[in-house]
Amino acid sequence: MFPIKFVRENIDYLKKTCGLKKISVDWESFEDLEKKRRALIQGIEKDRQEHKEINNEFLEKKKKGINDTSLLARAKEISDKIKKSENTLSDIEKKINNVLETIPNVPHSSVPEGKSIDDNQIVRHHGDIKEKKFNVLPHYEIGRKLGIMELEKGAKITGSFFPVFAGEGARLVRALINFMLDTHSKNGFKELWVPALVNRKSMFGTGQLPILEDDMYKLKDDDYFLIPTAEVPVTNFYRDDVIPENTLPQYFCAYTPCFRREAGAYGKETRGLVRVHQFDKVELVKFVKPENSYDELESLVHEAEKILQLLSIPYRVVLLSTADMSFASSKCYDIEVWAPGIKKWLEVSSCSNFEAFQARRADIRYKMKSGKTDFVHTLNGSGIALPRTLIAIYENHQTEKGTIKVPDVLIPYMQMDEIK
Repeated sequence: MFPIKFVRENIDYLKKTCGLKKISVDWESFEDLEKKRRALIQGIEKDRQEHKEINNEFLEKKKKGINDTSLLARAKEISDKIKKSENTLSDIEKKINNVLETIPNVPHSSVPEGKSIDDNQIVRHHGDIKEKKFNVLPHYEIGRKLGIMELEKGAKITGSFFPVFAGEGARLVRALINFMLDTHSKNGFKELWVPALVNRKSMFGTGQLPILEDDMYKLKDDDYFLIPTAEVPVTNFYRDDVIPENTLPQYFCAYTPCFRREAGAYGKETRGLVRVHQFDKVELVKFVKPENSYDELESLVHEAEKILQLLSIPYRVVLLSTADMSFASSKCYDIEVWAPGIKKWLEVSSCSNFEAFQARRADIRYKMKSGKTDFVHTLNGSGIALPRTLIAIYENHQTEKGTIKVPDVLIPYMQMDEIK
């Protein structure tokens, strides 16, 4: 959340960036409330000065033996007026904060301006997309044929878009999670095991609230939310903390189930695993010094790419335009895998630099050698998300025999080389 002073001094620029991100902000209310706020502050300061002068005059007279009760009455009158003005000011500042909470992060200068996802830029491809000599079955067909994915059972147990994996399908999920955690841990990411429920302050800190509340699963009797990603609990690991400069950068990885209602997101992709309400993901989070954050973003993308390279899955890296960026990010890359059965590119990872945006909302600072403090820069990326990675494995590693070849790196975890 940006400070009031920054917003006031950069309002035209922020209006432009909100337009680029296609996020609506009630600027009219902000400007009206801010004028009232400043007028109230000036009035309160003037009244406090007058109150001080009356008190001084009363004390001077009292030293001379004069008890001027009219001055006391006037002082009380001004004191009551100040209290009333302060209450009004508090209400106005709450309303201003409600507007400030809806202002998105500013895109980095290297982010392409765009009007839609068509303005995203493909940065690079990896892996050859080869036509198979047989008809590749979509993941939902091969999954049903091999008995490793039970979509109907999930719908019966809970509802649509809650998949069940069975036998070697469940084993593959577990293998992927362990493989990813092991890989990232070897590369310097400290593993955390975090709660799947978080409080409102945590969701606000990472930017999911207030604008995405309708997309979240919330408990009825407690103000807790099921996490949409491990980004939320891992980033809030340092909420309200000051990190010593000599410990930066710090890298974390965490596996969690993730839950998203994705209200209004359905219609086109209703079959299989393309969109689900519950899924598994390994998340990567970085806390870094501001001057290093964009180099750290590039290395974060490469860390997620390593997983797909080791799994022998074709993918591409896409730089998102302003129109497709999240509320909180300053720059974001998506990594998309190729799914030959459904003939689509599917996002399996988003890697973002939030600069100080999340740190400001969550009050995460670092202390320099000089003793001064500043906000850290936070970054996160999926390392990676399972449902669409499973789609890519089912379809890219499908054989003419109607089996799925287990990627070499997963054989030690699966204790098999083929799902039959």
